[in-house]
Formats: sequence, structure tokens, C-alpha cells
Amino acid sequence: VQLVESGGGSVQAGGSLRLSCAASGFSSSRYCMGWFRQAPGKEREAVALIHSTGETTYADSVKGRFTISKDNAKYTSYLQMNSLKPEDGGLYFCAAQGRLYCPFVAGDSYYWGQGTQVTVSS
Repeated sequence: VQLVESGGGSVQAGGSLRLSCAASGFSSSRYCMGWFRQAPGKEREAVALIHSTGETTYADSVKGRFTISKDNAKYTSYLQMNSLKPEDGGLYFCAAQGRLYCPFVAGDSYYWGQGTQVTVSS
């Protein structure tokens, strides 16, 4: 499985960005995807997950501002990020698993993308 992210960049606080992640290698629609972020000196943390069922899970810090979606026909996940804050900045990683539900913790069970940088200036 390969994951390729796009859409990172720099934005002022209050702005928006949309991240995309294209997956290849899954043979069915039974897969879940997610976005994690990692700030310098900090552990990688879950931001948003979308499960095979279409259900979503968000970190409390992004609820109401971020929206994760998935196009099963294209094996692509999107993360729409609105009302960005400086603390939202970091390296954003796309992750995926070939299972019904994704865990809300980073780990070796995930396939990972290479990461895309998000910088939010105040």
C-alpha cells in the first residue's frame, strides 16, 4: 500500500487548507484512513479518522473546524481544515489500514505517507 499526500502549505491564522491523500494497493473498500500530525519535539497524534463504515472520529482540538472525507471510488481521503490556529501547524501524515475501524493512536499497524508540512502563522 502506498499513500501520497498533497495540499500542505503556509497560511495565516483563521485561514483554510485542504489536504488530500491518494492510496494505492487496497483491493476492496474495506479500509480506513486517517490524518495524524507531529510538531517538533512532540509525538505523532491523531487528528481525524474515517472508518470503512464512513463513521468519523476527531481529536477534541479540531472538532467543528476540520472535516475528513473519503472517496471510495478514488481511494482518496481529504482533510478540510478551517479556522486554522498556530497550534495546528506541524507535519501531517496520511495513514491507512485495511480494516473496518482505524485505531486512534499512531502505530506500526498503519501504512504511512511521507508527510506534508502545514504552517500557520499568527
